[in-house]
Amino acid sequence: MFIYRPLLIGSMLLVLNITQLAAKPVHQSFTSSNGVVEVCRALPPIPDGEYKSKDSQSESEYCQYDLYSGNVAMCPKTWSTSPGTIFYSTAGGEFAGRAEAFEQQWCSNTKSRNLPAEKVVKFKTTMNGLKTSATFSPASLLYYHFSRYFDTVVKIPPSVWRSIDRKEHLRRVTRNGVKWSSHSKMINAGWVKMEKAEENPESYRPAGELFSPDRNTIYGILINSPGSRYGVEFNGTRESGWGVGQNLDFQKTPPYLALSSSEPLLEAIASGLSQASKNSKLRKAIGKGFSELQMTFWMQELTEITLLDFIFSQQDRIGNIDYRWYWYWLEGGELKHRLSKSRTVPEELAGFKPQRLKRTWLSDNDAGGRVAYVNFTRKAKMLEKQRHYNPDLYSKLQSLAADFRDQGEVYQYLVSSFGLNTRQLKQIVSNTQTAAEILRGNCVAGQLRFDLDATAFAVSGAAVERRVSCE
Repeated sequence: MFIYRPLLIGSMLLVLNITQLAAKPVHQSFTSSNGVVEVCRALPPIPDGEYKSKDSQSESEYCQYDLYSGNVAMCPKTWSTSPGTIFYSTAGGEFAGRAEAFEQQWCSNTKSRNLPAEKVVKFKTTMNGLKTSATFSPASLLYYHFSRYFDTVVKIPPSVWRSIDRKEHLRRVTRNGVKWSSHSKMINAGWVKMEKAEENPESYRPAGELFSPDRNTIYGILINSPGSRYGVEFNGTRESGWGVGQNLDFQKTPPYLALSSSEPLLEAIASGLSQASKNSKLRKAIGKGFSELQMTFWMQELTEITLLDFIFSQQDRIGNIDYRWYWYWLEGGELKHRLSKSRTVPEELAGFKPQRLKRTWLSDNDAGGRVAYVNFTRKAKMLEKQRHYNPDLYSKLQSLAADFRDQGEVYQYLVSSFGLNTRQLKQIVSNTQTAAEILRGNCVAGQLRFDLDATAFAVSGAAVERRVSCE
């Protein structure tokens, strides 16, 4: 993983302005045992965004968790690299009404299979320090809402803004996080820094990225992170170490090699699998190969991942991409799908001869949005190398660049919704315009094939290349 080094401008650190976030309509509010008001907010939808009904359902659900009801326990995340807080519902079980008793007895052993409570959501904050991993809580909100603008096929979970009484969080979560994370240097460093910050908010710089203006609450986002971690077939071998090296390794995976091939789609897929197989680790992961539909979905998902990562200067994507299994089948000429719980074809689907596919979930998006972070997608020239693209994604990108240039509806939404400072806003606008120019240049040069549409491919059984105006 990586270590964050704060960016200084003169003698002052950049400070996140959260007054815009504070001005959003309150979805739900709670009062802590210390009399501090906590707030949960769902941001308004992005203009021209495509949301599912499950998005608003998740937002509403996340904003119902009252930490003082006795039925919501908070446990520190003590694995991976960055501190976080896991909410557990104790309602209806042996710890109903006794959430703090659950915390005392079970939070040190949340990996147990016999946990007497249900994990419901994760609370993630900003955390940047010399020995810590790098996280920026508004990044998850940016990815969520802009993925709906682009109407991505890659799946990005909903998230909402949430504040928690800092003293309550310190007492119930952070001190235990320090104690129980001593086995891992990086996450322990994060919890130690969190403890110092919650004891003295002004010791964290910039304090506005972690605390409300009155410093009574710590704030972050609530999110669910479904999925299992991909292996080398999608995340890459990471043989070259952290940084640019592993981002170049990422481009040697079967779907990325296919994406960078100038050949027609099906030939590009075959070429990508063949080239990737030259690496022993990838050859083992490929095994008997992947279906053309699986590869087409992966290629389309990669264009969306790299575009969002380029726009938001994502620093830590490689190795942090997840998947879930789904059944896909054609019924009445329409592509349908549902979550797969086992390898066995459900009896009611057997007649449709469904395919079991891995679909990509992008849940770990919190190392983006800050000017201090390294934009590895840009540094490794990922957009320049792409030769296949979804025509609608291309058009949406060009429209977004034009909107940002003219300070249109989406620009105003960006400015008013995420609490970003001037430099962060300027970076997103600049990255978007650069991404649009790179892909427009590829288009004008005749290097882009607009043939990436996994749904259309599944329905027709063939790759359909569309004509698109580069402008």
